[in-house]
Amino acid sequence: MYRICTLNQISIKGLEQFPREQYELASEIGRPDAILVRSHKLSADDITPDLKAIARAGAGTNNVPVAACTDKGVPVFNTPGANANAVKELVLTGLLLSSRGIVPGINYVNTLTDIDDAAAMGKLLEQEKKRFRGSEIAGKTLGVVGLGAIGSMVTEMALQMGMKVVGFDPALSVEAAWRVPNQVEKMENLPSLLARADFISLHVPAIAPTKDMINADAVTAMKEGAVLLNFARETIVNTAAMVAGLESGKVGQYVTDFPHPDLLGRDNVILMPHIGASTNEAEENCAVMAATQLIDFLENGNIRNSVNFPTLHLERNGPCRIAFSNRNVPKVLGNVLSVLADRDINVIDMLNKSRDDVAYNLIDIQCAAPEGLAEALTEVEGVINVRLICNES
Repeated sequence: MYRICTLNQISIKGLEQFPREQYELASEIGRPDAILVRSHKLSADDITPDLKAIARAGAGTNNVPVAACTDKGVPVFNTPGANANAVKELVLTGLLLSSRGIVPGINYVNTLTDIDDAAAMGKLLEQEKKRFRGSEIAGKTLGVVGLGAIGSMVTEMALQMGMKVVGFDPALSVEAAWRVPNQVEKMENLPSLLARADFISLHVPAIAPTKDMINADAVTAMKEGAVLLNFARETIVNTAAMVAGLESGKVGQYVTDFPHPDLLGRDNVILMPHIGASTNEAEENCAVMAATQLIDFLENGNIRNSVNFPTLHLERNGPCRIAFSNRNVPKVLGNVLSVLADRDINVIDMLNKSRDDVAYNLIDIQCAAPEGLAEALTEVEGVINVRLICNES
């Protein structure tokens, strides 16, 4: 029986993925095997000795102590792409709100409470509507920074809306490159994108290299009057630099899902209450994806969409599987195999991959695990933790 601690309100469709005869789920549970979380802030104290994995129902993992998890051999899963469509649709909303006089127009109409004659109201609006004239986004250039699951969908959407699209991603993977439409012009660096774009949409993770990516220098590089849309993470944009850009007119408008006190009350700022992934469909997709990844890891040791461990999948072959993580240093795997050889344990299949300072291994053996095997493997220098995943007799 696996014990899953569920923090925040997890979609019922995600929870239904766990077979009740094999899993116990609760928001408060002692010695959990795994944690399924959305926005709850975890600390290193939550990484208890029995914890095997953490799954974040969402893309960002800044609420999870990833480095501490890696040190303890605990994979952290996320759900890239599960909320991509929801964010893409909100980016489109932001593009339209910032290009047309929609928000000020709505606000103006709602002030006309002293007019009770429909004809008079209609006549007044005909006179005043020119105040809210905007521009169409068709033919404008959208710069997309970050071409992953969300960014690639945004580029496709913009092209369908008749926009020109330029993109920049310093860490573009081969898989992501296949998703990006070939009509997107790839920029060599961020300043070249900023100089070209009428609208700029950010879709990079909140990591050390992206902190204050949009700073004073970036604002200077922008096309005069450009619109910046940030539906990624708050830390990517330096607030002081953005305020200065807005006040000088260098930045035409700022549309963001991350309000800040310094941005309130500005006519050229549109603030939303962090609703990028707040749709029923996105929450269900994230929960289902997180749950299925946890189940495959707990029951088979396979890893997919981990932010701190390598991707690794091995079909089950044999009555028992050894899953272990280790420091990414020489001789560890060889010493583990020597322990198995000394016990006359035959290896049927195995797979080993590394990522930065950690390595992860799956080894299928031909027999049931003898008593004391896990303890013996844990004592191998460099091994972080060991799990035996064996078929029930």
